[in-house]
Amino acid sequence: MPPKQPATAAESGASPWDEAAERIRASGFRWTPQRRTLVEVLRAREGHVTATELIACCRERDQTTTPSTVYRTLDLLEDLGLVKHGHGHDGHEEYHILPQQVHGHLYCVGCGATWEIRPETGAVIVEALASQLGFTVDLSHVTISGRCAGCHD
Repeated sequence: MPPKQPATAAESGASPWDEAAERIRASGFRWTPQRRTLVEVLRAREGHVTATELIACCRERDQTTTPSTVYRTLDLLEDLGLVKHGHGHDGHEEYHILPQQVHGHLYCVGCGATWEIRPETGAVIVEALASQLGFTVDLSHVTISGRCAGCHD
């Protein structure tokens, strides 16, 4: 019988963040106090967050954290699949924490509310543009502006 392979974080019920230090080191990078701080901040959050918010949270915990370290580490964490960058309705970059599926967003210009485009709806949009125009869409960078049902006059 072959030796049993160790369970991944997902298989064991552990958080993907539990393996972040090991995965960063395996990618050839050092596990610095500033990277640890960013991972701790991300572990405590859900959904979307801007780099500006992350920098502020990190600096509350560790004054030595620099914006360049946060941005470089976010790039690394994106390569590892722990965050995914996208763009909000205002064009500013934001990060989706532990993305399960790529998705776009809806933004109401009336009330400012936002919603995620469900993956199955996003797939229809992506397929329509691909078949009609031969255009490949990165849904993580899509925000559709309009008016929600509550803002229609």
